Amino acid sequence: MFYCLILLLLLCLSSTYLSFSQNHDATILRQAKLSLSDPAQSLSSWSENDVTPCHWRGITCDAATSAVLSVNLSSFMLVGPFPSVLCRLPSLSLLSLYNNSINGSLSDHDLTSCRNLRHLNLSENLLVGSIPKSLPYNLPNLRSLEISGNNLSDTIPTTFGEFKNLESLNLAGNLLSGTIPASLGNVSTLRELRLAYNFFTPSRIPSQLGNLTELRVLWLAGCNLVGPLPQTLSGLTQLVSLDLTANRLTGSLPSWITELKSIEQIEIFKNSFSGELPKAMGNMTMLKSFDASTNKLTGKIPDGLARLNLVSLNLFENMLEGALPESITRSKTLTELKLFNNRLTGEIPSQLGANSPLQYVDFSYNKFYGEIPKNLCGGGKLEYLMIIGNSFSGEIPTNLGKCRSLTRVRLSKNKLSGHVPREFWGLPRLSLLELSENTFTGTISEAIAGAKNLSNLRISKNQFSGSIPGEIGSLNGLVEITGDHNNFSGEVPSSFVRLKQLSRLDLSSNKLSGEIPRGVSGLKNLNELNLANNHLSGEVPRELGDLPVLNYLDLSKNLFSGEVPPELQNLKLNVINLSYNHLSGRVPPLYANKNYASSFVGNRDLCLDDHDSLCRKITRSKRIGYVWILLLIFILACLVFVVGLVMFIANCKRMRASKRARLSPSKWRSFHKLHFSEHEIVDCLEERNVIGSGSSGKVYRAELSGGEVVAVKKLNKTVKGGEDGFGVSLNRDVFAAEVETLGTIRHKSIVRLWCCCSSGDCKLLVYEYMPNGSLADALHSHRKGGVLLGWPERLRIAIDAAEGLSYLHHDCVPPIVHRDVKSSNILLDGDYGAKVADFGIAKIGQMSGAKSPEAMSGIAGSCGYIAPEYVYTLRVNEKSDIYSFGIVLLELVTGKQPTDPELGDKDMVKWVCTTLDQCGLESVIDPTLDLGFKEEISKVIHIGLLCTSPLPLNRPSMRKVVIMLQEVSGAMSSSVRNVSKRSKSSGKLSPYYVEDVNSV
Repeated sequence: MFYCLILLLLLCLSSTYLSFSQNHDATILRQAKLSLSDPAQSLSSWSENDVTPCHWRGITCDAATSAVLSVNLSSFMLVGPFPSVLCRLPSLSLLSLYNNSINGSLSDHDLTSCRNLRHLNLSENLLVGSIPKSLPYNLPNLRSLEISGNNLSDTIPTTFGEFKNLESLNLAGNLLSGTIPASLGNVSTLRELRLAYNFFTPSRIPSQLGNLTELRVLWLAGCNLVGPLPQTLSGLTQLVSLDLTANRLTGSLPSWITELKSIEQIEIFKNSFSGELPKAMGNMTMLKSFDASTNKLTGKIPDGLARLNLVSLNLFENMLEGALPESITRSKTLTELKLFNNRLTGEIPSQLGANSPLQYVDFSYNKFYGEIPKNLCGGGKLEYLMIIGNSFSGEIPTNLGKCRSLTRVRLSKNKLSGHVPREFWGLPRLSLLELSENTFTGTISEAIAGAKNLSNLRISKNQFSGSIPGEIGSLNGLVEITGDHNNFSGEVPSSFVRLKQLSRLDLSSNKLSGEIPRGVSGLKNLNELNLANNHLSGEVPRELGDLPVLNYLDLSKNLFSGEVPPELQNLKLNVINLSYNHLSGRVPPLYANKNYASSFVGNRDLCLDDHDSLCRKITRSKRIGYVWILLLIFILACLVFVVGLVMFIANCKRMRASKRARLSPSKWRSFHKLHFSEHEIVDCLEERNVIGSGSSGKVYRAELSGGEVVAVKKLNKTVKGGEDGFGVSLNRDVFAAEVETLGTIRHKSIVRLWCCCSSGDCKLLVYEYMPNGSLADALHSHRKGGVLLGWPERLRIAIDAAEGLSYLHHDCVPPIVHRDVKSSNILLDGDYGAKVADFGIAKIGQMSGAKSPEAMSGIAGSCGYIAPEYVYTLRVNEKSDIYSFGIVLLELVTGKQPTDPELGDKDMVKWVCTTLDQCGLESVIDPTLDLGFKEEISKVIHIGLLCTSPLPLNRPSMRKVVIMLQEVSGAMSSSVRNVSKRSKSSGKLSPYYVEDVNSV
């Protein structure tokens, strides 16, 4: 009986202790909940009434003791400082706060009580400051430490070499500096080491890392590493993945790399490796992916490498020679083969693709010849086929006409011939078909109607003939049609007027006849129309004057008759050419001057109106008679009189002449046909005409005698880049940068530079005038009586600006980085269309694809818009522009400047994230906007946050940004609109585009 009582007492005590333990853990968790903001109500299940927390969301308990073992709050959208109170959970072994908005810094005391912790994941948060040096001592049992994707700075503590049980360390995507500590080589238990994309000072890979014999993953991409690979790394025999991309490593690829028997992935692209690839690469039998692109490798592709059962082989942008080994055809898993920009020769193995599920093939810009292998799509999965700039011959294989997976085909600049297979024209997923500069014959098949996703059709400089099928007009997504220099005949299909997205139509140098179809005014996105050198007739359609973005019009060398439509004066044309037709009547006043004379030559019955209202022929008169003799005598007499007169008044004009001499026409340089005299510009440079000023100089509004208005920028002697104290003297001359950039590019969303003048200290730039000022003026001056921009106008401005930047990044050769994207450098025309301006600190030819982005001598840009990595590294690429554009998107949504006092001590991105989490979407949106557009606005916020990702690698390209913004506006093709509709209910972008962006 006594023993029974004792047993009963023990059971009661055990039950009491267990109950106390559960209540203790629940209390700690509730305290943690109180320290965090939970806008998504992710912790709503953490009830005050529950005795045990074991059923709460994110909580895992021990089955026997009910003690809390794991707290996993990943992607809960929590906001606040690190909840150190969780370390009081006595049995806690796993703590994950991955992908939240945990902010502030980590102190040495925050994790003091977490001694039993084995796994800690704080990745993808907003942590700042340095990493606590005491972590190895406070967390002696830690197996996994994940703190990637934050804003941590300072150096990696050397004390990290004291970890005794650590197996995984991930510090990638922070702002860490210094060098990689050699002491990490002491952590013998380490299996995964990820330090990629930090801002280390240039240094070599520590040789001590070769001591990590248990290492499986080594990710040191973008770590500013230099020099050769250390020999000691040959000891990493267990290595499965080696990623050293985007560094400045040199020397040859060492032979010991072929002894890594377990290696599956080697990524060493964007370095400066030289020499030949090791011949014994066939020893790496487990290798699946090898990327050594964008280096300085020479020699041949080793047969042993080609024999491996690879999934991906990327060797593009090297100096490799020789043939592609036949053994490459034996791989049963090869999906990606990119060899472009090398010096490879010979024929492509005929069985390539017969045994493998190829998806991406790019042989462009080599010296390959022979026929295109017929089995490239043998696996039925081929999506990209690029063979530009080789010497391939023969016909397109019939089998490729059955390859319904193809999306991008670029076969230009080869020696291909024969008829294009009928089915090939109508591939249903094809978005780009480029066959230019070959000798193809035959006609375009009406089967092209099946290519519903086609956006770019480039077939110029071939020998295609016959009529152009009207079925092309059913391809609603077409943006570009270039079929110039062929033998097409018949009429321009009337169905073309239904191509609402069409931006470029070039059918010049063919044998087309008939009239330009009626209804051409519906082509609202048409930017270039070139029908020159055909047999077209009838009148030039007046409707052309209704095309809002047309800036290139060439109808020369045809049979057009009638008058030049006065409506063409509505256009803002860079090029107009109506020469060598049968036009008659008078040239419209805008074009009735010598600057446009060459645009109308060869029209015998066409004339200009001069100031005396006399009609004189443009073409040189062939009549020679007494009139000319008398005129010559009169001119000689006048000349004697004028010489005397000039000598008499020379002294009177000397003062004005000194000003004019500095700006003489010989020192002017024009980039477009001008309707005004350069000296008119000089006379307008008065203080009353100043419309703006900045660090680079003053901007004047110049109203000219012909009624035209231009903007004139007069540069200061010393120019500084940036604003608000961030400007530092730039080595680069602002004037030269503007001329070099704007003088060579043409795009509807880039401000036009009419002409420039450089003479001594005086430098002038003459631009098209933008009557509605800058986006900054429109957004932030409405309180002073300015125009209030609605959401549709703001979205249109965003798309226009994005298209301009996309043109700079992707379509200019070499590409251009603006480096000062901000709302005040986005100008608005009379219809509130946006154009990117101010290229005074632009950088040409240094993009992320370059081997090493060039470091600037100082910070160039504007406060609030500068990408964080630029401040630390002074290295610039297009990702810097994308960050700045993301700030502009958030500015469009919030109506706030990036330096607005309302943001407090936060930058724009952090303010938006914090306000979204704490107060919801409506608190972020500019109160002047109509909340009926809330769903579209939320998508643009999402795009803006993607563009401002702390890790440059995660930012989408500008081309992707344009696509996403077009999806928001509903201006995409029908297939894209269907995807957009499916995503509408969630208020987020469709999965298709999110996935696409993440791949950039």
